[in-house]
Amino acid sequence: MRVVYLADNLFDAHLVKHALEEAEIPAFVFGESLLGGMGELPLFGVLRVCVPDTAFPEAQDVVKALGLESRDDGPILEGDDEGLGILPA
Repeated sequence: MRVVYLADNLFDAHLVKHALEEAEIPAFVFGESLLGGMGELPLFGVLRVCVPDTAFPEAQDVVKALGLESRDDGPILEGDDEGLGILPA
């Protein structure tokens, strides 16, 4: 699974998920259950829309066509550095 979109809110996450499913790309929203525990404090970087690795290039095109800005400053997750060299060894 690869993160194709980091959402600021639940509405954007599901908008992207439904657009991907309309394009027949399986999509999953992760972090949704964490929102209930945030109380009155803002909680950012936990909503992620993920797709299978093989569908990632096509999914990027769908998300880009929606015109939503994806957050680039989200959390670094396990496996994010695979083959990309973004985390120190």
